[in-house]
Amino acid sequence: MSTVPLVLHARSPAKVLPWALPLVVVLFLLPHAIDPYQTILLAYGLLMGIGALGFNLLLGYTGLLSFGHSAYFGVGAYAVALMFKYLHVQSMELYLAGAILASVVVSAIFGFVCVRYTRIFFGILTLALSQVLWSLAFKFYPITGGTDGLRVPTPTLLGLARDDKGDKILFLASNYYYYVLGFFLACVVIMWIVVNSPFGKALQAIRDNETRAEFIGIHIRRYRFVAFLVSGVFTGIAGALWVPLNGLTTPDILYWPFSGEIVFMTVLGGFRTFTGPIVGAVVFNYLKTSAVGFTVYWQALLGSILVFLVLVLPTGIVGAITQLLPAVRKRFSR
Repeated sequence: MSTVPLVLHARSPAKVLPWALPLVVVLFLLPHAIDPYQTILLAYGLLMGIGALGFNLLLGYTGLLSFGHSAYFGVGAYAVALMFKYLHVQSMELYLAGAILASVVVSAIFGFVCVRYTRIFFGILTLALSQVLWSLAFKFYPITGGTDGLRVPTPTLLGLARDDKGDKILFLASNYYYYVLGFFLACVVIMWIVVNSPFGKALQAIRDNETRAEFIGIHIRRYRFVAFLVSGVFTGIAGALWVPLNGLTTPDILYWPFSGEIVFMTVLGGFRTFTGPIVGAVVFNYLKTSAVGFTVYWQALLGSILVFLVLVLPTGIVGAITQLLPAVRKRFSR
């Protein structure tokens, strides 16, 4: 294990609130300033930010690179779809409860196997296990619908009937956007508390030097297992919130390229910062949507843009901004 520490910027709440509160206000007001389609795209970005936050607990804070996070996202999504199909549930709160329970079970099983390994062995094992779930969703057509997937209508929120006169776009761009925003803010606060707690500091100690962490009494596998569990639950919540926006759950979200997108979101924003994965998720979502609408060869265009951004911003978007801020402040203070 490398002895070179990887710094993740942690600030006290007093220092964070001056810039965090204006951003929250902007997120609340944006639906009134942009069209419904752009609001829905932002909702996609926010829920993927939840998944990226969970993933970064492993990559940025524990030093474990997972290539199988599509499994937990897919488990959360399929939990919602199966609850609707077989239990006829229509409450979003029950969907989320079921998705969290399913994510805990799958993450616990996968984590028990994976945390015994590190480096490339950990990554390959997470990838292999996620593909097991993909094959099950792909082959069990009577249950999962196979490639046709499972359709899920718009749910009820907080037990209240919809008041959008049957307009699904209006519902998603107003009520459901604020619902996603509320969960996004709650998840950000919870993750902030986790990474700045003694538990989070122990994870960083394991990441920086596993041998020294074990020497001072940290139970390596236990801490990794809990981090794996929390990471899977966050990604599962993102999957559950994604279903009403998409309206259809298919095996594609369990396939390995989707895990690659989660990895890339985190790296693009900057996994050495707390807010980097969130920014990366939102930016990646807009880049992908723009590329799809621009050309049929959108994969090549998107890949070229992302390679360029990584070469220009090796520390990610937020990492580059963090490095530039001191120089800008120094220049304007003269």
